[in-house]
Amino acid sequence: MPNVRPVAATPTAQPPRSGTVPTTRRRRTITLLVLALVALGLFLVSPFLGTVSIPFETVLRITLEKISGGALFPQPCTGSSGPSSTLCQAYQLIIWDERLPEILLAVLAGAALGMSGGALQGLFRNPLADPFLLGLSSGGTLGASAVFVFGVGQSEAYLALPIFAFLGAIGTGLLILGMASTRYGSVETLLLTGVAIANILGAALALVLLYNPTASIQVSFWLLGGLGQGTWSTDGIVFGVLLIGGTLLAVHGPELNLIQLGNDVAQSAGVDPRQIRIRVLLLTSVLTAVAVAFTGVIGFVGLVAPHVVRRVVGSDYRWVLPGSAIVGALFLLSARDVSLLIFPSSVLPIGIFTAFAGAPFFLYLLYRQRNRTTMGGS
Repeated sequence: MPNVRPVAATPTAQPPRSGTVPTTRRRRTITLLVLALVALGLFLVSPFLGTVSIPFETVLRITLEKISGGALFPQPCTGSSGPSSTLCQAYQLIIWDERLPEILLAVLAGAALGMSGGALQGLFRNPLADPFLLGLSSGGTLGASAVFVFGVGQSEAYLALPIFAFLGAIGTGLLILGMASTRYGSVETLLLTGVAIANILGAALALVLLYNPTASIQVSFWLLGGLGQGTWSTDGIVFGVLLIGGTLLAVHGPELNLIQLGNDVAQSAGVDPRQIRIRVLLLTSVLTAVAVAFTGVIGFVGLVAPHVVRRVVGSDYRWVLPGSAIVGALFLLSARDVSLLIFPSSVLPIGIFTAFAGAPFFLYLLYRQRNRTTMGGS
């Protein structure tokens, strides 16, 4: 395991100089607020990008009119250069029923994956940990493949696909949880168990595809991830899970800080590492499962986001967890926008662009300062 240097409390023998702690807290708060404002700005600009070209002013007016419930720009298409009434209605349908749900799904799924990655990296004290390390994505893919290969719920695939994917991912998480609750559930054992389960599920998926080779194309698109499942109902489900699960996960920030110092130190401070592992694994499994259920497998979001946050706010997990949610949302939404900027006339799997952006960036983080741990720094 890498030598981790978490943010520790200031020694009592040397009281902090006046203003040091408030200044650090203020700097971190401002940093997260700036990141949140950047994400909000990108959210407002993103509806402009799509396969159908719509004037920027019209997009902005329609977006603000819909979000404000008509308080802003009650007639968004009026003006001498505005579109006709029929064309305006088509624009409103495109923006409100297609683009905005997709954009919001990118924000919510990115936040869920980013926060899960930050929690797992802190739990395992391993900078390479991410939501898919424990085979959760492989379980979701195997569940989704049942819809494609065996035609389960084919008449209502829009409903059956996320349900089976969620069950596959959460089932894998429960299997890992069962291992974590035993006396053999050490950090190293859980990591190796996750790798083994991921390979077993990958082999099972290959075997299943032999039953119906024509389904391999659909499964391949699922493996590359996408935002096509985005609807207001979908977003409501993901938001509800993220709100509850993310809040409960953020509460464990102080315990994750103590775990960085080792199990013995955590126990002496009244924290049971095994119980924390079980709770964090359960919450990250649920968050990852709901993201995978509606987006497919999207890599590198949960791997890169926590690294970025630790670079700008330090390694205190009270700040890393909410920061990872913001950066994860920003990362996935940026990948969606870049894909449409490069290929405006087609919809490509979003996982392609997260891999192209995430893999080089992660290598850069690894080799930028080879003599320092990527988990340290404040």
